[in-house]
Amino acid sequence: VAPRAVRIALDIIEAEPHLPLTVSTLAARSYVSVRGLQDGFRRHLGTSPMARLREVRLRRAHEVLRQSDPSITTVAAVAYDWGFTNLGRFAAMHSARYGELPAVTLRRGRFQGAART
Repeated sequence: VAPRAVRIALDIIEAEPHLPLTVSTLAARSYVSVRGLQDGFRRHLGTSPMARLREVRLRRAHEVLRQSDPSITTVAAVAYDWGFTNLGRFAAMHSARYGELPAVTLRRGRFQGAART
């Protein structure tokens, strides 16, 4: 079982990924030092707090892309809403994780499928 501080930080990351979280704020809210939180994440999860936050944000952005109307929503808007300021990096991360560019996900999302039926 992960230490209490790691569980607290994970809960914050899942509940508030839209906020401008930093490892310092996560550590403070988890009542541990930055180094302690980073070590706990590495030891128990094999990743860093910020890498986990990026993964949660990427997952949430992907869901928004899948559910959005491409005539109204842009990939850039979704990326920025989830804290990705470099669109090239966002596209690369999305492609690596989901096997397609974010624009493809947006075009073939649920909204399009619902419009065809």
